[in-house]
Amino acid sequence: MRDPYVVLGVARDASDDAIKKAYHRLAKKLHPDMNPGNRAKEQQFKEISAAYDLLSDPAKRARFDRGEIDAGGSERGFHAQGARAYRRTESSFSFDEIIAEILGRGRRESEERLGDVSQALRLSFIEAALGGKRRIVSADGRSVDIIVPAGIDSGQTLRLKGQGPRRPRGLARGDLYLDIEVEPHPFFQRKEHDIHLELPVTLNEAVLGARITVPTIHGPVAVKVPRGSNSGATLRLKGKGIAAAGKAGDQYVRLRIMLPDPPNAELTAFLERWGAKHPYSVRRTID
Repeated sequence: MRDPYVVLGVARDASDDAIKKAYHRLAKKLHPDMNPGNRAKEQQFKEISAAYDLLSDPAKRARFDRGEIDAGGSERGFHAQGARAYRRTESSFSFDEIIAEILGRGRRESEERLGDVSQALRLSFIEAALGGKRRIVSADGRSVDIIVPAGIDSGQTLRLKGQGPRRPRGLARGDLYLDIEVEPHPFFQRKEHDIHLELPVTLNEAVLGARITVPTIHGPVAVKVPRGSNSGATLRLKGKGIAAAGKAGDQYVRLRIMLPDPPNAELTAFLERWGAKHPYSVRRTID
């Protein structure tokens, strides 16, 4: 395995926070969920995970820096201390390991926090709006079943406690943070708990009224278009928005009248005759 500092692209004196940020940046880019079927990226992800596993462990990092273990965490056999060399035995411990034993719980909790990891989770618009069960692949390759809360949005984060990568020496797992990214929808738009939709209607439907089918995030519903509806008229579908945090939003349907395409000669001739007899104004005069 390559030098873990080189793998993560950090300096040898980098802080724990800098190492963690470097790993998170690379993990988002190389995670198998983001690169399905790309074996090269999968191998790179395994390499940065192994590098982070070593450098995020204070004792391991100190031993690697002193040359006691290699980049894979294996004993080198002999290492230098002062002017002499000796073989490490089961009864010899590094200073960091002795301190870890003395501090006990405090050290373990500190190392557990270093075991946290984040990765991106991309959701469809409907999946984010309605919520539900989802199976993901965690940073260390495990399948994890999660519950997506209804109404979650881009920029929010899901915390999966204890679902971080496996930690060395029997330490508890850290947490897995899922950074949410919601895909845009081709015609739905979200405003808090409400859903907005622009719906094309024919001239006949607008003038004479009609009963039409309208899509919602919950499935299609029948809606009545009132006679004489104009473009821009908005229909409210109560309770058809996002239901979350004890509140159910609505869906707003904005009508947009569409003329025949290509133009209909008979309709054009009729409007020429009708317009000459029934002129009316729809624009205000601007002084």
